[in-house]
Amino acid sequence: MALRRTLRRTLLAAAVLSASVLTTPSAHAAPLPPACQDALLKTLDKFPVTYFTVPEKAKTALFDEVGALSEADQEAFTQPACTAWNNWATANGQAVATDLDNRYQKAGGGACVKFAASSVGTLKKFAPQIPEKTRGLEKVAKKVWKNAMRKLSTEATNADCRKAYDGAKAGW
Repeated sequence: MALRRTLRRTLLAAAVLSASVLTTPSAHAAPLPPACQDALLKTLDKFPVTYFTVPEKAKTALFDEVGALSEADQEAFTQPACTAWNNWATANGQAVATDLDNRYQKAGGGACVKFAASSVGTLKKFAPQIPEKTRGLEKVAKKVWKNAMRKLSTEATNADCRKAYDGAKAGW
């Protein structure tokens, strides 16, 4: 149950908020700074969503993109950037989760449509508030998001999902 709840909180919870979900270093990369490790392990707990759900295919696409990050992209994960992210997520997590849940409940369509609409809406609302120090992380997050949405829109067999993911490519 705890694992299911944690998975449900995903992204934006990861994808949605700019950087936290967006890095799992490759085996050959240097270890992440402590604040970044903390961000990866604890960020999802800072966004206690109830209804917002990330479809399995979207999770897989996002995590595949994270796993494919270059060493250059991974360099954005610095101690100051991750500390700024952690502080922001702690202070704003409940507001973000509430916004995600409200948008998810109001969105029409299937899970893929609800996910895409609520994620993009919340990203657009909160991304401008994220600290300047996280801009490198945001750049990587946008790359991961765009590539994952492109893949999902290309592979979707459902026309509504294809349209939702295609529209979500631009993200925030």
